[in-house]
Amino acid sequence: MKKIKIFLIILFLFLFYNRYAFPENSDELYQKIDLFSEVLEKIKEDYVDDVDQAEVMDAAINGVLQSLDPYSAYMNQEMLDSMETETKGAFGGLGIEVGMEAGVVKVISPIDDTPASRAGVKAGDYIVRIDNTQVQGKTLMEAVNLMRGPPGAPIEITIRRKGEKKAIVVKIVREIIQIKSVTAKIIDKSIGYFRLSAFNENSGQQLKSKMDEFKTNNEIDKFILDLRNNPGGLLSQAIKISDFFLDDGEIVSTRGRNKRENRKWFAKKGDQINGKPLIVLINYGSASASEIVAGALKDHKRAILIGENSYGKGSVQSIIPLKNQGAIRLTISKYYLPSGKSISEVGVIPDFEVEEETAEDFAINTANDNQLNFAVKLFNG
Repeated sequence: MKKIKIFLIILFLFLFYNRYAFPENSDELYQKIDLFSEVLEKIKEDYVDDVDQAEVMDAAINGVLQSLDPYSAYMNQEMLDSMETETKGAFGGLGIEVGMEAGVVKVISPIDDTPASRAGVKAGDYIVRIDNTQVQGKTLMEAVNLMRGPPGAPIEITIRRKGEKKAIVVKIVREIIQIKSVTAKIIDKSIGYFRLSAFNENSGQQLKSKMDEFKTNNEIDKFILDLRNNPGGLLSQAIKISDFFLDDGEIVSTRGRNKRENRKWFAKKGDQINGKPLIVLINYGSASASEIVAGALKDHKRAILIGENSYGKGSVQSIIPLKNQGAIRLTISKYYLPSGKSISEVGVIPDFEVEEETAEDFAINTANDNQLNFAVKLFNG
């Protein structure tokens, strides 16, 4: 109860300031704050179970942020530590990137060779139940917390999939997720194939190493960059990898309400594959950093895009530390491609739309891979 009282005192002081500094906006704000305090009191007095007041306040804070967009959220210290671990390329869980759509948890992309991808979870799936808990109505962070657990612990998720009448129940065993973000191979002796599954701290260096290996093979004269089911990651890596294939020109820009968020990034001299033909594969699971790379290469006519329309996650989140050692993830700007188009909710449109037949590991099982086979045929005329 102490936290509630402190919170209400802060609200009162905030209201007092606004009432006299901005009298034209104060009445409606006062009514809303008064309503909020009344709701908190009713929960304390009448809710069927005892409620942890600290959790109520965390939920209230997160509710404000989630009402802005699906990507803004509150993170306590544990969540913040977990997120920082993920960007380093090793973390525990199922191996899926998720977002929120109309109050439902939606799979942006399963990560290659993880429990989720091996169990058949696909980009675009809706998670409606986690074990025995209904997901609808929960925040994204609450749903993510339900999916977290110690390695080796089983979990059962119920998903709804477009085109399937019945819900699909998937049983998964949690693992420590070790992301090897780049794999490579040679196709038909002359095509260098790179599969990029994430943009973490090591992605650029891993890709550069694979590219250097291919430079010793004089038969390789064309390349495929596979960004399918890549949920994104670090902006710095997206810029670095785009720069590998460009000689000059803008890669991406950001625009926000504050002028300090308006920035542009440009390619430096030096195409790592010396202007040789390049095809980029994308699908609905290609999001964020993947869309920056694909969009920049398309706009500069440096690559041909094959596959499906990408996800459309084109907003920039800043991690803003809080005094309690937690943080808020707040959308501060949006990404814009060199053409001036926004990625948000639109995505990147391929030059050749080819539906995928399989959602299995693209880097290994290519027998029924329509999109990859189309790319190879396009190269071979």
